[in-house]
Amino acid sequence: MNTSALVVMLTTMLLVTGLMIYFFFRVVNTPPKPEPDSYIDNDDEPERQVRP
Repeated sequence: MNTSALVVMLTTMLLVTGLMIYFFFRVVNTPPKPEPDSYIDNDDEPERQVRP
């Protein structure tokens, strides 16, 4: 394998691995969205009540 092929291969591998790690941590650290409650009228939490 010549030098230019090795440089391209290592650059590509590092780029793909870096992007994978970046997006993995973004997914892991994203706060969950509040899920809709099907029994919203029976829920006692004020932030889940229907707002007029």
